Amino acid sequence: MKLKKFLKGVYALWYREFKVFLNEQSRIVSAIFLPIFWYFIFGSGVGSITSAGDTSYRHFIFPGFLVMTIIFSSLFNGAYIVWDKKIDFLKEVLIAPLSRTTIFIGKVIGGMTDALLQACILIIIGCFLGIPFTIVNVPISLAILFIFAIGLVSLGLIIGSFLESPESFGLVSSFVVYPLFLLSGSLYPLGKLPSWMKILTHTDPATYAVDALRNVILKSAAMPLHLDISVLLLFDVVLIAVGTWAFNRMKL
Repeated sequence: MKLKKFLKGVYALWYREFKVFLNEQSRIVSAIFLPIFWYFIFGSGVGSITSAGDTSYRHFIFPGFLVMTIIFSSLFNGAYIVWDKKIDFLKEVLIAPLSRTTIFIGKVIGGMTDALLQACILIIIGCFLGIPFTIVNVPISLAILFIFAIGLVSLGLIIGSFLESPESFGLVSSFVVYPLFLLSGSLYPLGKLPSWMKILTHTDPATYAVDALRNVILKSAAMPLHLDISVLLLFDVVLIAVGTWAFNRMKL
């Protein structure tokens, strides 16, 4: 009975997050438009003066923009926690009763679904841009993005659980989003970086997601695929543990 109640609670929260996502077309458009905009700006601008070895620079940076989509859409889910606290939605959910762990898991799955749907749209666009997607590497790419999204949604929910206003969430999340993306090697090869920057890039979980995607899509990567996946899985375990703790201590 406990498992059935847990699954029902997770499904209800997932469905709520999914319905909110479908009702926010502007959010979907902006989440897709921003990576495509950056892709063409950097692909045409920086691509005209640099190269990525034997790989087209535009192809080289595309995995980074898939990761960018996951970062922006996943972390944004933390804003919903702030609003849910503000309108007392979480108090109403806990009357059900559902444990805070159930709420956290349901919101993680909901946010991850939203992020993956946006990544799927970007992959479809990538097919028209000549990115070498195949029936083999697309499912593997989605699996990598799935693993990465779990940790990022958890991170967004952790941030949201400690904050009380949407404005503070926007400020704090901006200090997380851009370092995650810009230090991930999305726009440059990792091999020729100075030592101090290599340290920063290798502490960024997005680095391993970008590298894994390049390994799968372009057959070109700086690190072994098993190392990338292992780091992302460890990132998920740590963030889920911290997120569960944060939700159980969250003030409503």
